Amino acid sequence: MSDPTIATTAQAAADIGRAARQRVPRSALGSWAAAHDRVDPISVLEQQAATRVPELVPIRYARMAAAQFPFLRGAPAIMAADLACSPNTGLTVQLCGDAHLSNFGLFASPERALVFDLNDFDETLPGPFEWDVKRLVASIAVAARANSGDDADARQSAEAAARSYRESMNRLSGLDELSVWYEQVDAEQVAALVAKPKHRKGVEKALTQAKSNTSLQALGKLTEAGPDGIPRIRSRPPLLTPIEKVDSLALDHVFADYRRTLAEERRVLLERHRVLDIARKVVGVGSVGTRCFIVLLAGQQTGNPLFLQVKEAEQSVLAPHTKRSRFRHHGHRVVNGQRLIQASGDIFLGWATGPDGRNYYLRQLRDMKGSAVIDDMSRTALRRYSALCGHTLARAHARSGDRIAIAAYLGTGDAFDRAMGEFALAYADQTIADHRALLAAIESGRVPATID
Repeated sequence: MSDPTIATTAQAAADIGRAARQRVPRSALGSWAAAHDRVDPISVLEQQAATRVPELVPIRYARMAAAQFPFLRGAPAIMAADLACSPNTGLTVQLCGDAHLSNFGLFASPERALVFDLNDFDETLPGPFEWDVKRLVASIAVAARANSGDDADARQSAEAAARSYRESMNRLSGLDELSVWYEQVDAEQVAALVAKPKHRKGVEKALTQAKSNTSLQALGKLTEAGPDGIPRIRSRPPLLTPIEKVDSLALDHVFADYRRTLAEERRVLLERHRVLDIARKVVGVGSVGTRCFIVLLAGQQTGNPLFLQVKEAEQSVLAPHTKRSRFRHHGHRVVNGQRLIQASGDIFLGWATGPDGRNYYLRQLRDMKGSAVIDDMSRTALRRYSALCGHTLARAHARSGDRIAIAAYLGTGDAFDRAMGEFALAYADQTIADHRALLAAIESGRVPATID
């Protein structure tokens, strides 16, 4: 027997979504033109650099300057300011905040199965669902052009992601809460996207590589035997720099703080490991310059390695444009967002405050992690991969937002898909201009760039 209260609630949610259409028509989401008073994009990057490790900032600029896609990857703060200048639907979800193509990938669930999901949450905060979709489709258009595709190819791939997002959200709006919460994309679903046997072989190879991408594999790549025979993290400055004089009291403080954020049974597991070494590591593109460390631990009895990443959590790039976060600790904010968005999370995910008062979050460095090589994708592969990311993003949003209201806003026609295709091309053009501005700033000496 159906519950009339639930039916009424669902109807009310659908009414909210349709009302949002009146305020912000779906076609309006496709519009993008830089305002005359748009903030200088290089100034945005310079403001971020002010809080980062000075000697690493030139590496960040060099990585962003390499091409338009790396520039877009490193510029979520620029895009966040741009998105905030446009009308939004008001349909709030827990945003990834940086949902570009390369922030999706494979990793191990606690049950040791490979799953596909979003995998970067430094910028996570609640906000309008379409901001994540726009970030995704813009990255698709930039990637398509970088792969020698024309604007028709770029539009088709962007629309494929938007269509997959819309259709998935419509399907999820008809499921119960637990079914939505437990839904995930597994490795078999990823492989099934590839129709041709020759392409499937490549996907299966990537899945096999991801399964081998573990702490044990990292041990051989990142370490060397010390004088005492104990593994030590190899020095490769400036990208990997062991910290020779580790303040043991400070490290104990960080780990004690971190332990309190883990479930009790996982504290027991962590305590069965001892710290062997720690090093500063440069990661990513946009994150370069933030304080990031890797910690090598070993099992007390077996000696098996465990690598943890300790990454600084700063204020989200979305913060100036959204409601104030309820979390005072940015590491806590990141962990909460990740747990809300991901269908299956890292068992060692937690947060801590450093001796310098900075906020950090901790997770495994490698746990069967794998990601797609975007610049090696054919047009068909990019379109299929874009659809997979759109589907995955919808599942993530459905966990925290009003999926019925969002589905009602999106509708069953292609108005939203076409709008996202239009926005993707327009913002890809903006990325060209902003990338050129960075190259000019480097050429003039305004900002330093050092190739690593």
